[in-house]
Amino acid sequence: MIVGIIIYIVLQFGIGVWVSRRVKNEADYLLAGRNLGLLLASFSIFATWFGAETVVGAAGAVYTNGLAGCSADPFGYVLVIFIIGFIYARPLWRGGYTTFADFFRTRFSPTVERVAILLMVPSSIIWSAAQIRAFGQVVSATTGLDVNLAIVAATIVIIGYTAVGGMLADAWTDVIQGVVLILGLIVIAVALLWQVPTGTLSASMTPDRLRLFDSSEESLVMLAEAWLVPVLGSLFAIELISRVLACRSAEVARRACWLGGGIYLTLGMIPVIIGLIGPTLRPDLAEPEQLIPELARVHLSPLLYVLFSGALISAILSTVDSALLASSALVSHNLLRPALPRMSDRHQVQVARLCVAAFGLIAFVLAIQSETIERLIALSSAFGGAGLAVVAMFGLHTKRGGSLSALATLASGLLVWSVAHWQDWSAPFVTSLPIVVVVYWLVSSMEDATNPTDPTDVRPI
Repeated sequence: MIVGIIIYIVLQFGIGVWVSRRVKNEADYLLAGRNLGLLLASFSIFATWFGAETVVGAAGAVYTNGLAGCSADPFGYVLVIFIIGFIYARPLWRGGYTTFADFFRTRFSPTVERVAILLMVPSSIIWSAAQIRAFGQVVSATTGLDVNLAIVAATIVIIGYTAVGGMLADAWTDVIQGVVLILGLIVIAVALLWQVPTGTLSASMTPDRLRLFDSSEESLVMLAEAWLVPVLGSLFAIELISRVLACRSAEVARRACWLGGGIYLTLGMIPVIIGLIGPTLRPDLAEPEQLIPELARVHLSPLLYVLFSGALISAILSTVDSALLASSALVSHNLLRPALPRMSDRHQVQVARLCVAAFGLIAFVLAIQSETIERLIALSSAFGGAGLAVVAMFGLHTKRGGSLSALATLASGLLVWSVAHWQDWSAPFVTSLPIVVVVYWLVSSMEDATNPTDPTDVRPI
């Protein structure tokens, strides 16, 4: 088992070293030379978003709540990918941006750009820490290594191939990781369907467990919170946008989102189905998120269990490398490059690599602090809140508002979400969303009255 994992990890690192020979400048490193084809881009989008939480988390949520438990994953996140493909991929790609923060600078101001970065980077680093921790736990469980030692190994590997090869290394490893992930999920699905009687499966599909919208929700507000957090909260995730910007054309970017989202939905239904039949197979499971690992342990042969473990590792690797690269791009390209304008192409790449390493080490420190990681994950989305999504949509769809509108909206979104979260309000995101929309509208009305713009007020997308 250990030998198999080592070979698999060495392969990832080898790809990073091989790809690094093609990296000549910042665009090569951060955006793969803006030359990702449909296959690479589609698999990269799918693998980046299909994390370990999609496998174990979604199955556990459906085990507990039926279909109503998977509003976020896979349905909410698939909806995000499709929305980007149908509406935003083309204008974002045509903008010629290197990072999503470039949009905030060109549409609003450098100040808005910097504030947006301060809201986007922390959540990616914290999320990377959670993935590194999960990687360590999977390796520890399958090999018997100490968890902290496994986390150290995970950090070295992830920093290594991401820092060396950049986006192109990410894309190629995403293909390999995506294939392993697909095979692993198909294996466990076939094994369960083959070994479990048909009557047992049909008995699990009761009408109350097949309701996507839980009738026991306290109110429509709670239902809206369950769907809006994954959809609007993740609509402009930097990991997804970076892949759109790396495509070789706007049309490839659109189609990659459609294809990547389709793969995500298809594969994402496997954990959902397993979660639906889970109570029949394991009626007294204390930890619902252990459903799939437990079923894999019982129903798979040792060889197939190794493949399944490889699938979980692949899901983790493909998520964390993308988060580290996207967050380092924001800092190296949008903050450090303007501060050091005389840097050569080679130095720009070196700075980006150092940022990947630095953020990887920060994520490692957070991952080691296992007692606080769950609390940090719960807080990570507060950095962006609803403000980023509202500013981005107004900026992309209209000419309304400027720097002051964007700054007021970003600040109010963070403030309201944080207060609502700390006060334990039931729907902090839904509470903050209408407030930030009103703030942007009111402040932009004052700005536009002072600096009139085109009265049509519509920016074609």
